[in-house]
Amino acid sequence: MTQANGQLKGNGARASTNGSAPPVWVEICPLDDLVPDRGVCALVGAHQVAVFRIAGAGEAGDELFALSNFDPFSKAFVLSRGIVGSRGDRLKVASPIYKQSFDLRTGQCLDDPGVAVPTFEVRAIDGVVQVALPPLRGGA
Repeated sequence: MTQANGQLKGNGARASTNGSAPPVWVEICPLDDLVPDRGVCALVGAHQVAVFRIAGAGEAGDELFALSNFDPFSKAFVLSRGIVGSRGDRLKVASPIYKQSFDLRTGQCLDDPGVAVPTFEVRAIDGVVQVALPPLRGGA
């Protein structure tokens, strides 16, 4: 994870607010509660989010990733229980049901390029993991 001024940042390839209001951050848990190379599920607004702490993935050590917990193949909320690893230079999580792999940075399915799961901005500040609510759609 990149660390600066008490902050740990996850992958920057996350939902964009397109110049609108800054994201609303939801506190998930203490960073130390996340076991490296394992996932946890958190409710962020109305979204089940799989949060991963991957050891040694960032320039300065561990890195955080957050993506939807929903596996579009099995139609179950299980990605936080998947097996993390890599395919080439891409970090991934494999669904525990049918084993399709999803890129942790982009949410892209590595086995079916036509499928992807949403990703979320994630960071840790002062030892607390936070996930950003996705921006509202439409005129709301």
